[in-house]
Parts: sequence; structure tokens; C-alpha cells
Amino acid sequence: MEAMPKKYDVVIIGAGPGGIFSAYELTKLAPELSVAVFEAGHVLWDRKCPIDGKRVTSCVHCSPCAIMNGFGGAGAFSDGKYNITNAFGGTLYEYVGQEEALSLMRYVDEINCAHGGDVTKMYSTAGTTFKKRCMQNGLTLLDASVRHLGTDINFIVLEKLYDELKGAVDFYFDTPIDDVEAVGTEGDPAFRIHSGEAAYTGRFCIISAGRSGSKWMEGVCKHLDVPTKSNRVDIGVRVELPSVIFDDITDELYESKIVYRTAKFEDNVRTFCMNPHGIVVSENTGGIVTVNGHSFEDEARKTENTNFALLVSKHFSEPFKDSNGYGESIARLSNMLGGGVIVQRFGDLVRGRRSTESRIAEGTVRPTLAATPGDLSLVLPKRILDGIMEMIYALDKIAQGTANDDTLLYGVEVKFYNMQVELSKDLETRHKGLFIIGDGSGVTHSLSHASASGVHVARYIMKELAQST
Repeated sequence: MEAMPKKYDVVIIGAGPGGIFSAYELTKLAPELSVAVFEAGHVLWDRKCPIDGKRVTSCVHCSPCAIMNGFGGAGAFSDGKYNITNAFGGTLYEYVGQEEALSLMRYVDEINCAHGGDVTKMYSTAGTTFKKRCMQNGLTLLDASVRHLGTDINFIVLEKLYDELKGAVDFYFDTPIDDVEAVGTEGDPAFRIHSGEAAYTGRFCIISAGRSGSKWMEGVCKHLDVPTKSNRVDIGVRVELPSVIFDDITDELYESKIVYRTAKFEDNVRTFCMNPHGIVVSENTGGIVTVNGHSFEDEARKTENTNFALLVSKHFSEPFKDSNGYGESIARLSNMLGGGVIVQRFGDLVRGRRSTESRIAEGTVRPTLAATPGDLSLVLPKRILDGIMEMIYALDKIAQGTANDDTLLYGVEVKFYNMQVELSKDLETRHKGLFIIGDGSGVTHSLSHASASGVHVARYIMKELAQST
């Protein structure tokens, strides 16, 4: 027999940036509210990936994955870049307005700085001459201000946020939510969530499941009859090369978001997640191993390499609408051929031959990830691979040496996006009191936008409560 549900004013599903900042803002504005956060993964300090590069060199498919789940979400072990911009990272501005979106992101930055992020630097594209260099070579530099916390400082900020929240919020870790029910009435909304035999109710429910919860989110929307539509998927590779090639750019901007429109197919190829002096890492999303990158503020942890992704967006409509399924099939093919991540020298790719351990060892770029030497042309569709190669040659004009033979390409990198959920301007579903925020909504694609969406919904809930009293 199921126990009586425990009641809260607000239940939050997911302890990623959206869920954290929802809880933070609610406790600041109304400390008397009862708030609970439910997370499928572990508390922050118990999040440990077994891959050590020695005894364990590849993914062992832990459940849940400590990199993708737990307090801080998938961004906890990222390089902690908070981009303050509407040019990329999501479409939150389409809901709350351009100025409000930027104001929310600046507020998030203030909170991060107040919790240990103030020791880091804010970078900006404003006034840079690099933008002209890009334009002269058929490239577009997107405008942004960037706070780079680094993986190490990002962890400290999250620790301090948790220490502040744990006395004001009930956290339920290792508690995956099975389903969400709308159990209230039109005038008195309420939601019941289930985890195994336990049940909890909230007058308001905020879902911040993140990208790793995309399949679960799809089921919830279908069960609650919340309309959705297909989103895009980004597919590409992670480039690793000597840091000196990009030093003049990264020293000034840290991360440069550069877009190139290919001559052959007129597809957009973009740089993503640039990590100066960083490392390449693998990550597990639902049993699929893909590649990513990290960097650190600590000088002792910096490497001689810089890495960044080159991604091509694919958005399908009729008759095929499963963008994520398309990306998954490509990633699974890479896993099948390489047992995980594949690495290839750019020179080998150009010559139409697979890379070998000896060719990589003889090269000038020392890989920071133990990946399987192989041939990316057997994995990536020709149109995507042609675009990536065009982009590398274009980048070589502004950062000479990018197209060197020894430049390493790791594949595949796939950025999955949740289906876009039909939401009001306040990120509320057709069910009054049920909100879907962060990357799980399909609206945000970054730490800053996801965090900002959490703050916005918390403030909206406070307005609703004020009007009802």
C-alpha cells in the first residue's frame, strides 16, 4: 500500500542549474515556503567517474552516470562557462524578452561570484579586433560576455550553493522520479510525483530534467498531454591542437563562438565549448559514449593543448522528426567501430586513411584522452564531414596551424536537445502550476540560460502566491 504523499509548496525535479537556481531564488524570496528537490544522481561529493586512465580507461556504464547526473547536473564537471548573451545558448529571450533574459543571466553571475566565482575573469567580445579578422575570412564571431569558472572553481561554487540551500530545502538524492500527475483542480492546482513506492505532492511543480532526461521528459509530456515539437541535434567532432595556435584568441576572449557557412552545402558549422589548455573527456548519455572537453583555472592542471568542438546542426521535419534518434545512431556507430571515442589525425582524414597508434604517437600533438585510433569517415555522414573539413581550413586562415596534419579530431561529439515543449512566456505548461525549465524544456542550451530560467520561474511563482493571498 502506498504511503500518504508528503506535501510541499514547490517540488522541483532535477538538481541541475535550473533546479538549483529555482530553489535558491524561492528560499531568498520566501524562506517560509516548503521546497523539495528530487535528483536521480548523487550528492556533489559522491559524484565520481571510475575512469582513471590507468585501471579503468573506458566507460563502464554506471547507473546513474556520475558525470551526467547529480547535484549540479551535467554541467558540474564542465569547464563552467557562463555566457551572458542572447546570440547563443538558448531562446529564453523569446519568452521573457531580450533585456530581461540578459538581466537574469547577470543576476546568476552575481550569485556565482558571491559563492566563490569572484576570483575568475569576465571576458567580452566588445571592442575586439578579432571580429574583423573573422569577417575578412568568411567567419562570424558571435557577441558575448563570458565568465569562465573552470571545472575546479565551478565545483567550489556548487559546494557553497549546496551548503547554503541544504538547511532551507529538502534534497532527495538517488531518487529518480517515475511519473508526474496533475491531481488538483482548476482553481486549486497540485501535482503528485512518484519515486518507487514513495509519493510527494506540491502546489507547484518545476521540472528541470536536463538533456540526460530527454526520454523521460518525452514520456511525461505524452502522459500529461503537453504539446511538443522536434528540436535539432548537433553532430561533429572535438578538435585538439597545440594551445599556442589559438593563444592570441583565447587570451583575449577565452571562448570564441565562430560560425562558418559552408560553400558546398551552405550549412552552418560552429565552434563550441572552447577549452584553452584543457583536456578532452568522454561522457556517457544513456549508454552512448560521446566526447566533450574540460578546462581548469588552476595553473597546475593546465595542459599544452586547446580543444573545441566543431558542430553541424540538423533539424528534421516531415516525414522524419526524430533528431535525437539520428544523432544517437551516429554515436552508436562510433561506439561500435571504436569501442567508445575514435581519434584521427586531420592529415590522415584528408588522405582517406585511418589513423593508427604509431601515426598518432609520431605526431606533434599529444592526446589528452585515450581514444581508439580510427577513421571518422566511416562514422560521420559525408555532408557533415565535408562541412567540418571546410571549417578547419577556414579557421586556419585566422589561426594558422589549425589545419596541420597532426591536429587531432575526436568523434563523435553529439549535443542532444530535448524536444521543444509548448510553454507560456513564463515557461508554464497548459497545466497551471507546472513549469518546465532548463535544457529539458528545449528552450535553453547552456548553464547561464538554464540558471536564468530557474530564477524567472521562481519569481513568477512568488507573484502567483502574492495574488492568491
